[in-house]
Amino acid sequence: MISSPLMTVMVDAVRKAARGLRRDFGEVENLQVSRKGPGDFVSAADRKAEEVLRDALLKARPGYGMVLEENGIIEGTDKSHTWHIDPLDGTANFLHGVPHFAVSVGLERDGQIVAGVVFDPIKDELFVAERGKGAYLNNRRLRVSARQDMADALIGYGTPYLGRGSHPRLLRELGAVMAVSGGTRRMGSAALDLAYVACGRLDAYWERDLQTYDFAAGVALVREAGGFVTSADGAAEPLAARSVACGNEGLHRDLLAILKKAQGA
Repeated sequence: MISSPLMTVMVDAVRKAARGLRRDFGEVENLQVSRKGPGDFVSAADRKAEEVLRDALLKARPGYGMVLEENGIIEGTDKSHTWHIDPLDGTANFLHGVPHFAVSVGLERDGQIVAGVVFDPIKDELFVAERGKGAYLNNRRLRVSARQDMADALIGYGTPYLGRGSHPRLLRELGAVMAVSGGTRRMGSAALDLAYVACGRLDAYWERDLQTYDFAAGVALVREAGGFVTSADGAAEPLAARSVACGNEGLHRDLLAILKKAQGA
């Protein structure tokens, strides 16, 4: 693992927020049969987790700015540093009792993502990365997969929410990727998709129409695991483009080419 003051702050905050989510997730199944459903309950769980993260990170680094899922942007006195915070990435999974979601925190310094933590509280999997110090899953050093043939590769992707993003564009891209890849997966958490690329469970991944808190931490994980990360159109800084494509060098290059060709279809 990475033993640095920054990583200690991030991991402590994420674990603290995850305790409440783990407890609340245990109640979701009981709420599925109610007429009202668990929607309000899950929204409250999301907000509670964000409050825990915000308070913990403000206490540890009081000057840093924040980009929050629920409460938007908080300007900090330290203009060089910004937290990108998603207290519950995979809300739809959580809402339906699917045990695949995460707490995600990324740190941006002078326009560059320099650290990320993604924690899956159900599987007790903690993914961490800090610039120049590598990426880890619990105590194991991570590397992206070494597969080079798209026909052998398992590719992750994300689906736009209703009213945000283009489903026709996704269908064109997905059709093109499915035609040449070993398989595709849509699992419902961008943070975990990126973490899975970092540890080789997925060989590559792309998604558009994201918010920065969805994938800032994951960018750090993939890069520190030796992967390549750009926007889905190949731009160097994915956060500005609100999209991402990643994988090892060869599959990342091939995926970008497939996505570009699909746009002209």
